[in-house]
Amino acid sequence: MKDKKIIVTTMKKKFEIAICYDFDGTLAAGNMQEYGFLKKLGIKPSEFWNKSDSLAQEANADHVLCYMKCMLDAAKAKNIVFTKDDFANCGKDIKLFAGVEDWFERINKYAAKKGVKVNHYLISSGLTEIVEGTSIAKYFEQMYACSFMYNGYGEALWPARIVNYTDKTQYLFRINKGCLDPNDEKSVNKLMPLEDRPMPFSRMIYLGDGDTDIPSMAMVKSRGGHCIAVYQPKKKGAATKAQKYLDDGRANFIAPADYSADKKIDKCVKYIIDKLVAEQKLNEL
Repeated sequence: MKDKKIIVTTMKKKFEIAICYDFDGTLAAGNMQEYGFLKKLGIKPSEFWNKSDSLAQEANADHVLCYMKCMLDAAKAKNIVFTKDDFANCGKDIKLFAGVEDWFERINKYAAKKGVKVNHYLISSGLTEIVEGTSIAKYFEQMYACSFMYNGYGEALWPARIVNYTDKTQYLFRINKGCLDPNDEKSVNKLMPLEDRPMPFSRMIYLGDGDTDIPSMAMVKSRGGHCIAVYQPKKKGAATKAQKYLDDGRANFIAPADYSADKKIDKCVKYIIDKLVAEQKLNEL
């Protein structure tokens, strides 16, 4: 009887990266509440945000909690009920920046040709329920954003989860450790050696536009990741603010908010993917 050759094959772990996005000012202009929600209530954005900011100041309260309270108060004052579906319908009115609609599939295809799987994550102080109504919600592995609790009739009742500027870093650690369930409070705090973490910070790309993104950008960049400060070219002072993030060492790059093919964001992310692939190949030598 002839000896049978035993062929042992090993499969390398698939190379994955993460792209993390803020929403307001990063993927779409303005604040998401200003589209369907405030329009439905007939409230001017300046009036709403002034009231929310004043409440936070007077009550020494969290700004995110205050805007969510103001949303509920404003709806109640107008005798208008908001359900999850109502918020989702508000998301349909959001105008995304140029190129965002086909950005995710375009980047996924580019990365796939390089042998890379891209995982997209939303980390926003906006509302999950509103983002769920947008055309891009389906592309996110997880959406870490604020949300409401609802009563038995499906009516928004009280804040269920908030994501402020420091909370955003928690979700980056969740992605880093692979503990994606926001309700899993034990796993994310367990000691995990850096080499065992499924998504190293060095393989993360963070896109943000405002002050609430500073802690996240600073953390990702300091751990070897890449941060892009996005700005609206026609918005007064936006480019100057983005440049300051770059000068202060918060971001690696700045780019106008245009995600179209061959624009700066598109090129920048593709070059970063190329860089990460090259580094991975070197590590495997």
